[in-house]
Amino acid sequence: MSARPLYLGAERPLDDRVATPVALPPRHLTTHGVVVGMTGSGKTGLLMVMVEEALRSGVSCLVLDVKGDLPNLLLAFPSCDPALAEPWLVGGGDDERAPATRAAELMAARQARLSDWNLYDADLAAYAESVSFRLLTPGSTAGEPVHLLGSLERRSPRWDDDPEAARAALGASVSVVLRLVGRDPDPAKSRDHVLLAIFAERRHQRGEPADLRALLADLADPPVQTVGALELDDFMPRAERKALAAALNSLLASPSFASWRAGTPIDPEAWLARTPDGRPTCTVLSVAHLDDDERTLVLGLVLEEVLTYARSLPGAESLRALVAIDEVYGLLPPAPHSPATKRPIVSLLKQGRAFGIGVLLATQNPMDLDYRALSNAGLWCVGRLQTDADRARVVDGLS
Repeated sequence: MSARPLYLGAERPLDDRVATPVALPPRHLTTHGVVVGMTGSGKTGLLMVMVEEALRSGVSCLVLDVKGDLPNLLLAFPSCDPALAEPWLVGGGDDERAPATRAAELMAARQARLSDWNLYDADLAAYAESVSFRLLTPGSTAGEPVHLLGSLERRSPRWDDDPEAARAALGASVSVVLRLVGRDPDPAKSRDHVLLAIFAERRHQRGEPADLRALLADLADPPVQTVGALELDDFMPRAERKALAAALNSLLASPSFASWRAGTPIDPEAWLARTPDGRPTCTVLSVAHLDDDERTLVLGLVLEEVLTYARSLPGAESLRALVAIDEVYGLLPPAPHSPATKRPIVSLLKQGRAFGIGVLLATQNPMDLDYRALSNAGLWCVGRLQTDADRARVVDGLS
């Protein structure tokens, strides 16, 4: 992998001497990075610069977009020609000028700002031509839809060689299904989850399909007599199983459910692979259109697959791939909270370095992060923090 440094900007001393470039060796991101700061302090901008610089260095990136800003990475125009920006401008609002006028003004300002940093159209064209972009939108066809239930509906070969990883992915898929029908998706507390996971795992172990139709058949005619130490009817009476089956059947019949079962499979290996001509890939997976619970479950499902992929790689000392998340609030909370995203993020922070997988997290809520997990991060970028509590929490994390 290229050792080209990541160019993050420049620093200027307070006495106004000449600014000096700030270059970050890519290996520093193998020990992960955290970007914290209040709203408007530049977190997202810095994260996007770091992703773009990683791509320029030949490192593929998986970018998990929570707020809706990061699909802008795909607007990698090869020049400052106003015609490139005009299709992306819409009318309305306070600015009543024609899109062509606004595009010309925006591109002129962009060109001036870039030239201040010695970046010109040739640099933009080289970057645009050297990177392959993808936009994935699970639960939506705005970008490429993602088949979120593959671990449930399709038997994975991991059941033969890594059943723990297969079980984790299956559990995440069952959680997504239960969330869609408005039932408790917690793997540890939900009886619905426990029963469906048992039925699905039993089918996968036997090499049989475990799609919703098959699970409905198992609810109607259970293949097990006991769950744990209890008789099945004591664990979940027949009337409750019938109600669960009715909810799943309504989901199966819903036209909107099709968007969760169509599209590209969850495949971090493909998302982070180089193209046949050797270009790195920037895959942006956006969940900004989902509600909070759906975001957590979908990202948990994706991150479990990323963790499994990372563990399948040979060891590496250089940065092989970068996983970036903006915003991580609610995904990595302190104990005792443990959403579906926490386990894979913590595991990636602990183990990713060995496989050359870097993790870059950004947040404006440092009080709501598990700093024991973030103690694994070797790079900290700290912006403005308004409260004493936030500043104290960051100091605790750094120490």
